[in-house]
Amino acid sequence: MKNKTAFSGILFIGLGLYFLAGQLEAPVLRLFQGWPALLAICGASLLGQAYSAREHQFIFPGFLLLGFGLELMLPAAFPSWPRGVNVFFLIMAIAFFASGRKQKSGAGFGALFLLLFAIATFSGRIQPLFSLVQAGLSSFLSFWPLGLVAVGVYLLWARRK
Repeated sequence: MKNKTAFSGILFIGLGLYFLAGQLEAPVLRLFQGWPALLAICGASLLGQAYSAREHQFIFPGFLLLGFGLELMLPAAFPSWPRGVNVFFLIMAIAFFASGRKQKSGAGFGALFLLLFAIATFSGRIQPLFSLVQAGLSSFLSFWPLGLVAVGVYLLWARRK
């Protein structure tokens, strides 16, 4: 970190609010107690550093920490908040997409995690489609050795430059 003022400032503000919430013991502020709040504070600090000092390498870990912290904090306040592995896949996809906008890489991984999120979320609803795909793949996978033969033939007879 070249210029640590944004990171340090946001971190101190977050930690101050964290400890103030512990001192006041208000029921509303209980949401901001515990280690998930510390994850969110560190993530917000990294995002502040990434965008204010244009150190874009901190976007990915910032979104991860902030997202994981919020995912672990918010179900206590909102009972209808979605839970499960699929939400973590969504957080990973958002982190890759946000990082990819500034660093020009990572969109492929973002799409992969978004696909995993969709599969994990809707797998119960589209179970008949999965059984159809599984039947098609099982017949296709019985011929996978032919792929090895094709690669061998290509390697033997392809022109070398």
